[in-house]
Parts: sequence; C-alpha cells; structure tokens
Amino acid sequence: MDFLIRTIRADEWERAREIRLAALQDPVAHLAFLETYEVASERPDSFWQERAEGASESGKSVRQFVAEAPDGSWAGTITVLVERPSDEVRFGEAAKVDQTHIVGVYVRPEARGTGVTEALFRAGVEWSWSLPAPEIQRVRLYVHEDNARAGAFYRRFGFVATGETVAVPGDEQAREVEYEIRRSGAAS
Repeated sequence: MDFLIRTIRADEWERAREIRLAALQDPVAHLAFLETYEVASERPDSFWQERAEGASESGKSVRQFVAEAPDGSWAGTITVLVERPSDEVRFGEAAKVDQTHIVGVYVRPEARGTGVTEALFRAGVEWSWSLPAPEIQRVRLYVHEDNARAGAFYRRFGFVATGETVAVPGDEQAREVEYEIRRSGAAS
C-alpha cells in the first residue's frame, strides 16, 4: 500500500466535498449513508468549509482521515466523532460511556482490496484511544443490515455486534446494526 493516511486540513474543504459527493454516488450509498447526493450537492460552500475546519487538526470532537496516493489524490476517507454521555445524540443510542463513532467510511472502487480501508480504520481507532481524559472506552459504528460487505470487513477488523439496532431514518422497516470495539479492560 502506497498511501499516506492523514487528517484533512481546513483548507481542503473542496477536496472533502468532492470525496463525499463521490461516496454518495456509489451504488451502495443508499445503504451506507443517511444523506443523499442530491441534498449534499446543494449545500453551500460555507457548510463544507465549516465541516472541514471541524474535522481538521483544530477540531476537538471530530477527525476526518484520508488515504492520500503519491499523486495527491484521495483514495478513501473515514470520519470519527467523539461522543460523551452528556452530548446530544447524533444517531443511534445515546452514549453511555465516553466513546467515538465511526461514520462516513468510503474507499474509491479502484482502491478497494489494497489495504486502504484497514489503514483508515487503524488511524481512526488509534486516534480514539489517544484522546485525553476522560478516556475513550469504545469505538462504535452502525452498518445497514443489508450491507454484508461492510459488516464482514468490520468483523474482520475486530468489531463485534452489540445486539443493538436502530431504524433507518425514512425506512422504519430497515435496521442499522451497532458494532463496537472496546478498549482493553473496558467493561461491556
């Protein structure tokens, strides 16, 4: 694998927008993302600028990582949200412990199977464990019940299903399954 895994910079908002829009055009985007391409493509530049600023090194509760190829192109991305029990719920169940939540996972088709996804996940999980007190107890994510490819990757990486599910917004018949990795020694 010849990719640099790094945090985005605030001034890279246009590139962050481009990879998000590419992700939302992926054939399985309807299973993997809660946002549509149509909605995202209509957002103003200010939205993307604020999003990139918050997910850069200067952000305190969000970090977006990218896999950058030698030519400077971005092959994939992952975003990690810090969730504390006192925080507002973004999706799923309220945090019962200090945790992070992986969202926005996307690897371009030509980079799949090259180790990019594993490297992005390692960066996200390692960043989670490195956060200052209060110590992060677990990293969680949700996967659509019909997204077998993603679920298989998460299990191979070490995530385990918690048994918790939530309805998919806009489709109360479909479910998102919660997966987690616990910090060594953290209670379940």
